[in-house]
Amino acid sequence: QVQLVESGGGLVQPGGSLRLSCAASGFTYGTYSMNWYRQGSGKERELVARIISSGNNAGWTYYGDSVKGRFSISRDNAKNTVYLQMNSLKPEDTAVYYCNVVSTYGTNYWGQGTQVTVSWGQGTQVTVSS
Repeated sequence: QVQLVESGGGLVQPGGSLRLSCAASGFTYGTYSMNWYRQGSGKERELVARIISSGNNAGWTYYGDSVKGRFSISRDNAKNTVYLQMNSLKPEDTAVYYCNVVSTYGTNYWGQGTQVTVSWGQGTQVTVSS
């Protein structure tokens, strides 16, 4: 059966970078376009990036407006893996990121998702007194 397993999420400070990976199995990976979606808290799931697999547009990529110039999608067909390189991360990029493939019959397959949190953290109080 189709399996998509994401990894690489975590906590990062604004301006930082992360690279997500999605290992695919159970289908002829090289013939399908692969997608990254994300869903922030209280928001609808949105398409972040897509990479076309084959045909005249093989390798063609699409990016959502909010991530253009900062994110990059790529694939390694030998490893059945698609990547999402995320640079210049912003707090609004905080979301669960999902790998997705659509079958020939229109069936959507999703990974379990990986959490990306962009934050400075809670900070730590430093007090200096004489």
